[in-house]
Amino acid sequence: MASSFSDVEYNYKTICENIARAAQSVGKTADDITFLAATKTVDAPTINHAISLGLRYIGENRVQELLSKYDDYDLDRASLQFIGHLQSNKVRQIVGKVDLIQSVDSIKLASEISRCSKKLGISTDILIEVNIGREENKSGVMPEKLDELLDEIRKIEAIKVRGLMAIPPICENAQEICKFFDNMRHIFLDIKAKNIDNISMDVLSMGMSDDYEEAIKCGANMVRVGSALFGARNYNV
Repeated sequence: MASSFSDVEYNYKTICENIARAAQSVGKTADDITFLAATKTVDAPTINHAISLGLRYIGENRVQELLSKYDDYDLDRASLQFIGHLQSNKVRQIVGKVDLIQSVDSIKLASEISRCSKKLGISTDILIEVNIGREENKSGVMPEKLDELLDEIRKIEAIKVRGLMAIPPICENAQEICKFFDNMRHIFLDIKAKNIDNISMDVLSMGMSDDYEEAIKCGANMVRVGSALFGARNYNV
């Protein structure tokens, strides 16, 4: 964990500068990129300090952790999203509390989000998670099944697909990971060009602490940065 608020301030400034530079290299500006802080294991005061610096998007990986911190987040100034693997039986606990669920990869999960949303009289924005590396131990729909999934999900009420999310495999170098990012960009643009009813391709969420600059250069307009902002975390917490 970052040892002090001053560490977070330094890291936040550095990340913002890196985002701006990466965006500029592909003809965009920092305003075109959403900087979302992955806040797994980070306490609410530290998160809120980052929000006070200008951070406007935070994302939690675990339902229980999100709920434990929910009342303490400064949500007047930041959007809360869910970015981790979500079990259907926990959907009702977060629908209505988050602005976007980034990790939808099945009709079952989408249907449960719809059911809980209708119960609250709201519509929930979602991203479809794509298993771009075809890894058996990771969630996400396989690329070749994406069109079929979107065709089913677009018919479901009270949810709105806003784009795609992906977590590429661990790669040895930037050139290797950019192949996965480039593939995601092509998939994203292909779906966008189809203008499917109830499917918007506004968000391409990819890139984390080690590779967010490469992701931006390859077309990401949202990056999920955790340890680069808050320091190394103890994921056994």
